[in-house]
Formats: sequence, C-alpha cells, structure tokens
Amino acid sequence: MFSLQKKLEILALIPARSGSKSIENKNIRLFSEKPLIAHSIEHGLSSDLIDRVVVSTDSPVYAEIARKYGADVPFLRPVAISQDNSTDLEAFTHAINWLSENESYMPDICVHLRPTYPIRNVQDINHAIQMVIDNSDIHSVRSVVPVDETPFKMWFRGADGLLSPAVKTEIRVAYNLPRQELPQAYLQNACIDVVKTRVIIEQRSMTGSKIVGYVMEDNFDIDTEEQWSMAERYFKLRTIAGKENNDISKNRDDSLIFCFDIDGVITNLITGNQYDLTTPINENIKLVNMLYEQGHHIILFTARGSATGIDWSEVTRVQMSKWGVRYHQLLFGKPAADYYIDDKFISIENLKSDIR
Repeated sequence: MFSLQKKLEILALIPARSGSKSIENKNIRLFSEKPLIAHSIEHGLSSDLIDRVVVSTDSPVYAEIARKYGADVPFLRPVAISQDNSTDLEAFTHAINWLSENESYMPDICVHLRPTYPIRNVQDINHAIQMVIDNSDIHSVRSVVPVDETPFKMWFRGADGLLSPAVKTEIRVAYNLPRQELPQAYLQNACIDVVKTRVIIEQRSMTGSKIVGYVMEDNFDIDTEEQWSMAERYFKLRTIAGKENNDISKNRDDSLIFCFDIDGVITNLITGNQYDLTTPINENIKLVNMLYEQGHHIILFTARGSATGIDWSEVTRVQMSKWGVRYHQLLFGKPAADYYIDDKFISIENLKSDIR
C-alpha cells in the first residue's frame, strides 16, 4: 500500500519597508533599470520550489510596484513594526498570522529573500530549500561566505583597557595560534534564509538552534552607495558577458571597455624582464577573445620597458599575434610601480567566475 506525502507549501517573503536611512527609498530605486525589489521578486518567481511570493511593506507605493512585478501584496505591514529597529521576526510573524487568519493559508517553509540582494542564482535558492526539505532534524538554512579575518584573533576592550577574547573556545590561547590552524569562519551574506514556519511561530526565532550553512562565494547585500555601485557594475558585467542573457550580439550599444594587463594576465610572469621568454595563459586569452567576439572593446596595456628603457613593442605585438590574442588597442608606457590604484578594478579570477 502506497502513502502519498503531502506537498510542502513554500512561501517566499520579501520584507521591504519604506524608511531606509542609508539610501533613500533604496528598495524601489532603479537598479539596472528595475526597482531594486523587482530583482528579488523575480528570483522568487523563478524558483520551481516556491509556491508564492509575498512582499511585506508599509508603503502603498512600494506595494503597487511589487504587484507590477508579480508579487502578492495582500496586506500593508503596520507602521509600528516597520521602523529602523524592527526585526525580521516581527515582519514574518505578522505575515504568517495575517495569512492564516485572513486566507487560512499556512506555509510549511518560509524563504527570506531580502530586497537589498539583487544578484542571486535561482539554483542557490532551490538548493537551500531542498536542504531543509531533505533534513527533518534541522531548523533552517542560512547562506554564508568564508571570510579571511578570524574571530579567534578579535578582542573586546574593557573600560579599564584590558582585552578579553571575542570568541570563547576550548582551543587553548587560540589568539596566539597561526591563522591556518584555526577553524574557518563564515559571515552571513543576507542572500537566502530558509526556515521552517513552526520554528518562527513556536520558537519565536528566524533560525532556530539547528542552522545549516549554505556556502556561497559572493556578498552583494547593499547598504551603502559604494556597495550599490559595486553590485551594479558586477550585475552589468554578468548580464553583458552572457551569464543572464545568452543572446548577445556583436557591436551592441551596451558594450563595455575592458583593460587587460599583459604580464600576469595574458602571459605568465617572468623574472629579470626577459619578456621574450614568457609564455601565454591560454585560458585567459580564450576569455579575452570571447569578450572581443561579443563586441566589447579590448585594450591591452603593459609596463614592459618602463623601468629599463628597453623597447619591447615589436616582441609584444608578435607574441599577441602568435598566441591569437584579439584586441583593439595595445598601450605601452604604463608607469612602473609597486601599487596600482583603480576604482574599477576586477581580478581576472573574478571575471572568469562571472561569465561562467
């Protein structure tokens, strides 16, 4: 005899109050030609596992915008729980109770999609949800990113000036150990939280005590203008490079200018300024050529000869031709320096990750 398992009801809730102080009207400000909140709504609607996407807001204007992009907004959140110090727990408890009392609707799982995180892979949402579905003994899943700084070397400083370790641990004098011997630390990145509804209601908690970390690489939660600019540049790069739009034509109006340093990016670094002996990094050349084919403007630049006065221009041009590097401009004379400061800097590894 077969037993039919009840399908779990999964609700995505997007809390979007209107009183942002760091960036005015942040949740509806245009991010890549759409209100910021629209991106999280689209992420929720794109998930195969989410049954309903609800926006909780105190603003009729925000509510109308959310509806335009496909979200349900069956209520307005009370102003009393839409303040700077209001908690996620208050917003979720209110939403769950309102839906239960007014629609007889009670989800089994709640997915927290913050509107301040406009760059998500929908598969990450599905994977995090599936982890909760498949593990009956856990309370929630929270997305995290690894961090270089270790909390085992952090301190609290008392009024008397004395230090006390920020982390209490069984590891003896952990703050004196090499970083490599200490456990990896992770930071919650505010991208995806998945929690069983009964944990919210019964434990009055957004996580419960059994929390599984869903490890990610990126952190694009926006709270400042600087974070906004960085996320927008990354989003544009992903979109134009083809991660979110596979139908990319040449010579498009929104093409970008990419500047690639030759040594260390196009070629392997070599000691002694013997640039004629350097070898190509074929994986990176393939990436440069792909961007060229997509209609972007490629500039190669190099400091070859800047420190020694030797003319490496002909050698460099022959190398680029021999290795099949496609570009529009080749610039020499970049000043020799120990540090290069550029407000638009992105590493070749990040670029490779972005377009995969």
